[in-house]
Amino acid sequence: LIPKNVVVTKMATVIGKNSYTISTIEHLLSAVYAYGIDNLKISVDDEEIPIMDGSSASFCMLLDEAGMYELQEGKTILRVKKPIEVKDGDKYVRLLPSSKLFFDFTIKFKHPIIGEQQRKFIFTRENYKKDIARARTFGFVHEIQYLRSKNLALGASLDNAIGLDTKKVLNADGLRFPDEFVRHKILDAIGDMSLLGYNFIGSYKAFASGHHLNHLLTKELLKDPQNYKIVDMEQSVSKEVSLQKAYATN
Repeated sequence: LIPKNVVVTKMATVIGKNSYTISTIEHLLSAVYAYGIDNLKISVDDEEIPIMDGSSASFCMLLDEAGMYELQEGKTILRVKKPIEVKDGDKYVRLLPSSKLFFDFTIKFKHPIIGEQQRKFIFTRENYKKDIARARTFGFVHEIQYLRSKNLALGASLDNAIGLDTKKVLNADGLRFPDEFVRHKILDAIGDMSLLGYNFIGSYKAFASGHHLNHLLTKELLKDPQNYKIVDMEQSVSKEVSLQKAYATN
């Protein structure tokens, strides 16, 4: 899983090689990243990762049930050294040097339920499970109708996404958080940034960004080795301790 294997970034992140593609990888990878997992074999017998309920909560539950083994190798992380930014009109996403992993995301939609939402999130596994993992993907009725006309999103339903018409949320149970929309954008960003191949230390800030700009950001960061430093962490008692050590290291 590396940036050059990303082949599509419209509506989801899709990786591919030769004639094979796997779609909607971001929710699963977001959970894997949150758990600090470095080595994992994922077998897929179709062209898309299961959407589950549209969030990463189910993947977190499965990882909790499976458990993790500590390897004898030390943990390696990526530390952002220089400011990196990519833009598309007024949309942007940037990385800045930081002593911890921090997300600051703002979205703006011309919809009465969404409007403008901002959330700042200091990353830890527990914060992720509590504040981010349950946030579902969302879509508008007119978008779903268009995608289905192209034989896409055939499995989309209110069981695996927040649905919106022009005025309201269509799900009978409503929202899980008042700002569930921007929380899901952070969930997606974590999954997309996992394609760096490392847990990373840096400050991520975005306005109206999505999968495409996240992909361009990973490519821009890795383009010049002067932009980052690979840090070998000391072997610790557990992966969780190792990950926390990484995020506390300057």
